[in-house]
Amino acid sequence: MSSPSIRRADRVMPDAHIPEFIERGYSGRLATVSADGFPYCVPLLYVWMNGEVYLHTTAARGHLRSNIDSDPRACFAIDEQQGVFDYGRFECDSGLAYRSVCLFGRIRIVDEREVKQRFCETLMAKYRSPETTRPKGFFPRLDIITVYALAIERMTGKETLLPPLSEQWPAVDRTRTPHALPPPESLK
Repeated sequence: MSSPSIRRADRVMPDAHIPEFIERGYSGRLATVSADGFPYCVPLLYVWMNGEVYLHTTAARGHLRSNIDSDPRACFAIDEQQGVFDYGRFECDSGLAYRSVCLFGRIRIVDEREVKQRFCETLMAKYRSPETTRPKGFFPRLDIITVYALAIERMTGKETLLPPLSEQWPAVDRTRTPHALPPPESLK
């Protein structure tokens, strides 16, 4: 799979951190392409099992399923934000502290009932309320969901960590606005 390089090499997430980030991420967006070439993106809950991303939808055929049947190539993106911070004198001199991962690969339908069962158990272990008293491991709708597995061919991660207050404006002025005027006397 040919891939563009990450433009901001200073923001590359170390490869060793990517699986951990995927494991603990809350939700992501699955992007596919329709037969007529239009992109489609849908937010989904997911689990990371055996080095693949597992997701599910209803068994009813819709836009997502049509796209996957037409072209199995997909991208799954997961991100988390930690907050916006100021680094310079102007509103546009702001940054976002975040982590994000993009997973590229081919997606397939999972038909094996035991894998679907394990997916549901793993999904519920990740998302259920810890106080639940409902029975575990029983999924009466197992046959009316579609489970997908995204086999990862390439993954990239980026991050910008939230700088300590001592490194943010006004403690440090990293104004990047071209041709910026010197700070007003009241800010010196």
